[in-house]
Amino acid sequence: MGLRPARCYTSIKQRPYTRIAITVHDKNYVGTVPPLRIRQFNMGNPRKRYSRIVDLIAEESVQIRDNAIEAARVSINRFLIKNVGKDNYFMRIRVYPHQILREHKQAQGAGADRVSQGMSHAFGKPIGRAVRVRKGTVIMSVLAMVEHVDIVRKALLRAKAKFPCEISVRVHKDIDSIGTRPRHVIEEVVEEVKPEEKEEEKAEAGEEKKEETKEEGKEETKEKAEGKEEKK
Repeated sequence: MGLRPARCYTSIKQRPYTRIAITVHDKNYVGTVPPLRIRQFNMGNPRKRYSRIVDLIAEESVQIRDNAIEAARVSINRFLIKNVGKDNYFMRIRVYPHQILREHKQAQGAGADRVSQGMSHAFGKPIGRAVRVRKGTVIMSVLAMVEHVDIVRKALLRAKAKFPCEISVRVHKDIDSIGTRPRHVIEEVVEEVKPEEKEEEKAEAGEEKKEETKEEGKEETKEKAEGKEEKK
């Protein structure tokens, strides 16, 4: 069976179904967790200093499936790479699909009339994930420079066809609202020093100290000799 329309899962009237216990499995209420379809949450260059942030905001309270967010992410990311450049923006998905969607699958097709109705008030099996957003929730944010704001706005509006709700775009200067950006840490290569080399280094350091003490002693004797001559 193919993917059902988004209108089948947009309602948020039912209680959340999100109890997933990772460490203590006895407290796990959800039996099976479907895989996450969002492949990446951070894209672009996080190290550059940007001057503007563009937010994609939901104008309705709905559930958005993770496959819709992934489709919007791919579309926006490709548009930005093509028109702005991969080093001139940083995009982050600000929501996470905690909600587990479940469905009581029914038989379809010819000869399935007796089983198509299924059980009354059936609980169902997990089939996917979704994000519960309220009106005014920021779904995605993009950091960019002033000259690229119009292109970023156009890119974010491309997600209108992917989401089951009305969206809007807001531009402001609060760069810190996007949260902590990832850091690219360069691992330093530490060379292993053999014990023989360590002993040689210690011996050289000891000889240098001895030479320094000898020079200091010679200078002190000279100063004393000069002081005696001055007294005479």
